[in-house]
Amino acid sequence: MQITPTPLPGVMLVRAEPACDERGSFARLGCTATLAQHGIEFVPRQTSLSRSHRRGTLRGMHFQMPPSAETKLVQCLAGVIFDVALDLREGSPTFRRAFHAELSADNGLGLLIPRGCAHGMLTLSDDVAVLYHIDCDYDPGRSSGVRWNDPAFGIAWPMAPLKMSERDAAWPDFAG
Repeated sequence: MQITPTPLPGVMLVRAEPACDERGSFARLGCTATLAQHGIEFVPRQTSLSRSHRRGTLRGMHFQMPPSAETKLVQCLAGVIFDVALDLREGSPTFRRAFHAELSADNGLGLLIPRGCAHGMLTLSDDVAVLYHIDCDYDPGRSSGVRWNDPAFGIAWPMAPLKMSERDAAWPDFAG
């Protein structure tokens, strides 16, 4: 695994480095020891899979409120996504700034998103599968979000969403 910092503190690109031979390939998608060598304490408690059938599906911008705030490692197993981490940590030098990366099975990239950051994604292809490794249990009472196109953040999405949940469409403007 290769770990690369992004402009947002604690948000990291994680690249799988597959070993390839005549059978195909094998790659570590996560390793607590490798992350710890880069100063990242991350021990997943939950693994989730998201599937989206159509290009243009938006999920986000989601986060969990303290004390259930979570760190997650997001990886695309099939298709292509535009993946976004949004810094909502008050006092952070990058507060209200976003980082995005294109994740796909072909490029082997994942995005590590720390506590205090919101996460969202937009599918850029049909038949997308996204794997989430999360370091705490889901707490529906602490689940929250911000609007994907709130001008306070200025996220440059590559296209307007074609599908999203009613909940994601209804998040209010950011008040922070």
